[in-house]
Amino acid sequence: MAADQHASIEQIRSDTRRIALVGASANPARPSHGVMRFLLDRGYEVVPVNPGLAGQSLLGQTVVATLAEAGPVDMVDVFRASGHVAGIADEAIRLGARTLWLQLGVVDEVAAARARAAGLRVVMDRCPKIEW
Repeated sequence: MAADQHASIEQIRSDTRRIALVGASANPARPSHGVMRFLLDRGYEVVPVNPGLAGQSLLGQTVVATLAEAGPVDMVDVFRASGHVAGIADEAIRLGARTLWLQLGVVDEVAAARARAAGLRVVMDRCPKIEW
């Protein structure tokens, strides 16, 4: 990882408090579940987003159906297929998030460029559990 990208990830880690985790799963075998637990264990406030689980409790947090319902967040962590990123990026911009984090295997260069142009930091094809 380049030194400037490392510095950027360190900055994200230090100034992030509230994270919307899009694509949260109740299945402990799913990567999103493990990452959510990792983030919660490190003191972050995590709002799980999954319309199929809305209203349920996941790792002690109430699941919301949409990113808009997650309220103000510092970071949007995306566990959805790349084809869903454009809409999520647009919503992250509208919500005033500072960071759009796309998990391993999730890549959308156009949406990432749009988010960067709106002032968001973008991390793509990486996992905070690995990076942090």
